[in-house]
Amino acid sequence: MIEVKNLKKSFEDKEVLKGIDTVFESGKTSLIIGSSGAGKTVFFKCLLGLFEPTSGEIIFEGLENNSKNADADRERREQIGTVFQYSALFDFLSVEQNVQFPLDMFTKMSTSEKKDRVHQALTRVNIEEDAFKKKPSEISGGMQKRVAIARAIVNSPKYLFCDEPNSGLDPETAIIIDNLISEITHENNITTVINSHDMNSVIEIGEKIVFLKDGLKAWEGTNEEIVFTDHEDVSEFVYSSNLMQHVRTAMQKKEKK
Repeated sequence: MIEVKNLKKSFEDKEVLKGIDTVFESGKTSLIIGSSGAGKTVFFKCLLGLFEPTSGEIIFEGLENNSKNADADRERREQIGTVFQYSALFDFLSVEQNVQFPLDMFTKMSTSEKKDRVHQALTRVNIEEDAFKKKPSEISGGMQKRVAIARAIVNSPKYLFCDEPNSGLDPETAIIIDNLISEITHENNITTVINSHDMNSVIEIGEKIVFLKDGLKAWEGTNEEIVFTDHEDVSEFVYSSNLMQHVRTAMQKKEKK
């Protein structure tokens, strides 16, 4: 679980986050959404520890983020897996070497132990063994995303952060990635936080949704609640442009299941 208490972040004289309170629960997929400029990327980076909040608290299972305790900060980092936008794999490393990277950084496992863990992670995300030795440029975008997820979970994290995980993917592959993230979250009781603009992801796996506007939490609820909310800002965001089509399509899929 991650608790956020009155989180604020300013850059010089510009206040981007203006006091956010929320809780991200273990074993659930939580999505941060909002229009451009709402503050969701800054919020996401504060959660990851890439930005230090101006004030407020981010508490990981009772352990405050950005604490002054170096050992505590290292322990927290070891418990975090991250799926970056566009996968961010190392081009010069093979698929299995990419996945092994966090184990080299944070563990003292033997070579054989690392190999076993890497193969388990790759198998879990449905990567065939004949792709293990390939470079990222030799596999598809969807496979690259699955490799990125394998790298994020290879260290058995308590927390999984995904930044726009469906960027650049076709709709069918995006659904596969959404379902994979959701399955892994539930299987391992991970606290998963996703920064997203994809309304299909919101409807498919949004067990909790935090909607930001102008640096504030304007609304939060579930994927079912967001479709029927009478909150003006949320409704405008959800039903603007072609988003409504995605919502209707996703809801129809859920009704058929």
